[in-house]
Amino acid sequence: MPHTEIDLYEKPVSSNRLFEGKIINLRRDEVMLPNGRTVTREVVEHPGAVAVVPITKTGQVVLVRQFRHPVGRIILEVPAGKLDRNEKPEDCALRELAEETGFVANKLHKLTSMYTTPGFSNEVIHLYLAEDLVESDQRPDEDEFIKTEQYTPEQIRQMIRSGEICDAKSLVALCLAGI
Repeated sequence: MPHTEIDLYEKPVSSNRLFEGKIINLRRDEVMLPNGRTVTREVVEHPGAVAVVPITKTGQVVLVRQFRHPVGRIILEVPAGKLDRNEKPEDCALRELAEETGFVANKLHKLTSMYTTPGFSNEVIHLYLAEDLVESDQRPDEDEFIKTEQYTPEQIRQMIRSGEICDAKSLVALCLAGI
């Protein structure tokens, strides 16, 4: 027997904020399932983020290499960053691109918006393609240590196949950009 969409909703019963941090908050919710049973859900609240695929006038893709503490390794990824309070995603994309790579984009195209991990987080990341780049000064945040690198689309595809590029936002953004 097919379910209607209304049959899938979980109804909030209670919510308890467990942690408030600089980047994330954590809460524990109690919800009622469609069958009437009550369960606990842990939710990571995130203000949202952007990720940008910058392509130079010569067709090179600009990536950043940086250490990511949660996974304990250096990751090669597209430039990305957290939205500031009340910041528009396209403004954040241009800001993060300039800060992390030193490039300014004259053309910015939205690729999509997506939930990163909807099983436990409300984070939405907005993906962009940046073109017609002009070189400027790199201005990373004081706690960011970033190496900027440029690759051909074929090199990118090989690094995806080999697993060198392994973070989800970069994989989705690069694929949607047609790399």
